Amino acid sequence: MHILIGSDHAGFDLKHRLKDHLRALGHTVTDKGTHVKDSVDYPDYAHAVATGVLAEPGALGILICGSGNGVNISANRHKGIRSALAWTPEIAALARMHNNANILALPARFITAGEAEAIVDVFLSAEYEGGRHQRRVEKIELTNG
Repeated sequence: MHILIGSDHAGFDLKHRLKDHLRALGHTVTDKGTHVKDSVDYPDYAHAVATGVLAEPGALGILICGSGNGVNISANRHKGIRSALAWTPEIAALARMHNNANILALPARFITAGEAEAIVDVFLSAEYEGGRHQRRVEKIELTNG
């Protein structure tokens, strides 16, 4: 599977750990930044990952910042992106199974690297259930314009 990954400075170290983990599992990983530990603006990387996921059907994204909220909000500004903030494997699984999430947002300051790996593994292995969830997912895309 192709995974696009991005983070701000707070998620920099965790991003690199997850890249190694994903590659060891046989996934292809594209790092959309940041490539420095200096303070950066998280929306830049969230938008880069979201754009990449939209451009490649079947690709998934992982975004990391301190709380996970900033990258999650930024990614969800893109029509067709369903980014989910998860801090447990169960939440990540439900995001895929019920919400057809295509980006996982992680809170680097609130989970360990081991927890992040477990969350990512479940996110990538869970499958969208469709069925009763489909009409709800379709309603996510409704806009006022």
